[in-house]
Amino acid sequence: MRSTPDTPAPGQESVWAYPRPARAELTQAHVLIEHAGVVVADTRAAVRTLETSHPPSYYIPPSDIAPGCLWRAAGSSFCEWKGHAVYWDVVIGDRVLPRVGWSYPDPTPPFAILRDHVAFYAAPFDRCSVDGETVTPQAGGFYGGWITSKVAGPFKGGPGSLGW
Repeated sequence: MRSTPDTPAPGQESVWAYPRPARAELTQAHVLIEHAGVVVADTRAAVRTLETSHPPSYYIPPSDIAPGCLWRAAGSSFCEWKGHAVYWDVVIGDRVLPRVGWSYPDPTPPFAILRDHVAFYAAPFDRCSVDGETVTPQAGGFYGGWITSKVAGPFKGGPGSLGW
């Protein structure tokens, strides 16, 4: 079953116009992650990945992530386009947010720009924002897209979207 794309409003991008296979591109958007009164990440040098039917995921350079908050987590996964991913816990004081970040230490050549940048699921954090707008997490336990008013869906991840 394939969904019918929403008509984008002025100034919006349709996720249905994003490419498949996915692509990665630099963005100057202000990406901010906050939790428990701590700024976990703050950047204007993120890389966003775009894939048909998915809201963008934002990959943050390590230099813009709070020092000492990332701990390597167990497990890995494989993306047919980006390669092997590793996972990260975020640690703030005595609080641990398990497996909330992922990165590609050795991405495939088309995604070399992602090397060592870390993407984060938005749901576990108190606030994730893009250009000051609090994001809505992409539905589904696996996907890590960040939904803002600048993207039109519908978005993969919700009930009935597995086959998109």
